[in-house]
Amino acid sequence: MSNPSLAPEPIRRLLSLDVARGITIAFMIMVNNNGGPGSWHFMNHAQWNGLTPTDLVFPTFVFVVGVSVVFATEARLARGDTRKKLAWHTLQRAVILFLLGVIVNSFPFFELVHMRFYGVLQRIAVCYLAVGLFYLWDKRVWTKVAALVAALVGYWVLLRWVSVPGAGMPGRDIPFMDMTQNLVSWIDRQILPYHLYLDPPLHNVRDPEGLLSNLPAIGTALLGVLTGLWLRSGKAISAKAQGLAAGAVMCLTLGYLWSLWFPLNKNMWTSSFVLVAGGYSLCLLTLAFWAVEKQGWRKGWTWPWLVFGSNAIAAYMFSELFSSTLGAIRFTASGGLTFTSNEHLESIQPYLFHHIFAHIPDPGWAAFAYAVSYTAVCLIPVWILYRKKIFVKV
Repeated sequence: MSNPSLAPEPIRRLLSLDVARGITIAFMIMVNNNGGPGSWHFMNHAQWNGLTPTDLVFPTFVFVVGVSVVFATEARLARGDTRKKLAWHTLQRAVILFLLGVIVNSFPFFELVHMRFYGVLQRIAVCYLAVGLFYLWDKRVWTKVAALVAALVGYWVLLRWVSVPGAGMPGRDIPFMDMTQNLVSWIDRQILPYHLYLDPPLHNVRDPEGLLSNLPAIGTALLGVLTGLWLRSGKAISAKAQGLAAGAVMCLTLGYLWSLWFPLNKNMWTSSFVLVAGGYSLCLLTLAFWAVEKQGWRKGWTWPWLVFGSNAIAAYMFSELFSSTLGAIRFTASGGLTFTSNEHLESIQPYLFHHIFAHIPDPGWAAFAYAVSYTAVCLIPVWILYRKKIFVKV
C-alpha cells in the first residue's frame, strides 16, 4: 500500500509561480524599453562577458517555462488528455510561438531582405518543445539531470575544443570566447547570412539567440522542469522552500566556480551562465513561494504581478509591437508625422522622452521614469484581459 505522505499534491495553479512570471515579464518590458543611453548600468545588458540584472530576465522566463511544463502537463493528464494529444499540442504551440517571434522581429514593415528568424520567442519555442516532449516521454528526475549535465558539458566541449573553420582552435589560434570568432557565430553565419540580430550594422557577425546556443538554453528549461518536479512532490511547504533555497545556493556556487574557466556570457548562453542565472531564478521563486505559499501573503502586492503573469506572452507581444509602432511614427522635415522605416527621421519615442522625461535632472532617473511609464502603459491591455478573465493561450 502506498504511503499517502509521499503522494503528489492535488494539481492546482501555483500562485507564486504566476507572481514570479509576472515580475519577470514586467522587468523584461522595462529593460527592453529602458530610456536609452542615460539608463543605469543594471538596466542594460553586459556588452560581452559579465553579468547584469538585465541579463537574468530572459533565462528566468525560460526557467519558468520549464516549471510550468510540469504543472500544465500534469493538469491536462488529470483531465483525461492523452499523451499523443499533448505532444501534438506542444508541437503546435511551439510553432505558433516561433511564428509570433518572427512577427515581433519584423513588425511593422516585414522586410525580407534582413528578416531575423532567431529571437526571444523563437528560443522559448525551442526550449518549450524540447522539455515538453521530454517530460511527456519520461518523468524521471535522473534523466533530466543527465540531460542537463550533457547539455552544459557538451556545449563547453564544443566551444573550447572544436576548431572554428577558417579561424583555428580557441585558446590557441584565436582567443577563447572571442566576440566574433567562435563556433556559435560561425554556424549562424553559414545558416542565415544577413539575417542575424547584429546585421547589417556589424556585417553578418552573430546573433544572441543563435542555433547552437539553444543547447544550453534547453538546460535552463531543464532546471525549471527539475524545480517543477520538486514542487509537485509530497514534501511540506517549508521543506519545499528550503529545497528551492538550497538549489539556488548550489547553482550559484557551481556557476560562479565554472565561470573561472568558462566566462558568464548571456550572448552565448554559456554553461556557467545557465547555472548562475538558474540560481538567481531559484532565488526569485524561493522568495515568491515563501511569501505566497508559506506566509499566505496573497493580497495587494501580488496584483500587478498576477496581471502580467497570467498573460505573459500577450504582455510581451503588446510591449514589442507597441514599441515598434512608436518607432515607425516619424517626423517629416515639415514637422508632420509619417509611418516609415527611414531612420534618418526622428521617431516619436525620443520626442516623447525629450519633451517629458528629460526634464528630470538626473539622466538615470529620467530613463527609469520612462521605463516604468512604458511598462505601466503595457499593463493596461493585460489588466483588461485579466478583469474579463481572458487568458490568452498560444
